[in-house]
Amino acid sequence: PAGGAMSQAYPEPGVRRFITISVMAATVMNSLDTTIANVALPHIQGSVAASADEISWVLTSYIVAAAICTPLAGWLAGRFGRKRLMALSIIGFTVASGLCGVAHTLGEIVGFRLLQGVFGAALIPMSQAILLDINPPEKHGSAMAIWSMGAVLGPIVGPTLGGWLTDNMTWRWVFFINLPIGVLALLGVWIFLSDARNA
Repeated sequence: PAGGAMSQAYPEPGVRRFITISVMAATVMNSLDTTIANVALPHIQGSVAASADEISWVLTSYIVAAAICTPLAGWLAGRFGRKRLMALSIIGFTVASGLCGVAHTLGEIVGFRLLQGVFGAALIPMSQAILLDINPPEKHGSAMAIWSMGAVLGPIVGPTLGGWLTDNMTWRWVFFINLPIGVLALLGVWIFLSDARNA
C-alpha cells in the first residue's frame, strides 16, 4: 500500500527469540573464523607443504575478501531482500567452510577461504539490520548489546577452540565446526524471518 507511515508489525516474542538465536549463530560463526584458524596454521602448513609466507594467505585471503565485499551488502539487500541475502550468505559460508576442511593444496584452501570471506561479508551488517528490523525502537539498545556479545565472543573463543579441535581431532575440524552452526542458522532464518521488508 502506498503513502503514509506504515506501522511496523514486529514478530511475536517467541519468533523474535528464534530469529535472534539464528542471526547470532551466523554472527558467531563468522567472527569465529577471524581467529580460529590461527592456531591451526602450523598443522595446515605441514599438510599442504607451504612455506611460512605462503601459509599466511590462509588468513589474509579471508580478511581481504570480507573487507572488499562488505560495502556491497546494503546494495545487495536492497536488490534481493535481507532474508534471501542472509540465507545465501549462510549457505555460501557454510559450503566454503566444508570445502576448506577437505582442501589438499595451498591453492585450494586459499581459494576456499577467499570464498568464505566473500559470503561472510554480508553476515555482520545483515545480522545487525535484521535485529533492528525485528525489534521495536525501545529494544534496539539491548538488541545491539546482544549482537555485540556474539561478535566479540567468536574472536575470544576462536584460538582456544581452534587449539582444542586441532589437538584432539585434526586441523580440518577448525572448518567443519561451522557446518552444524550454519545449518541451524539457515533453518532459523528461513523458517522464522519474514521477507516483508524487502525494500
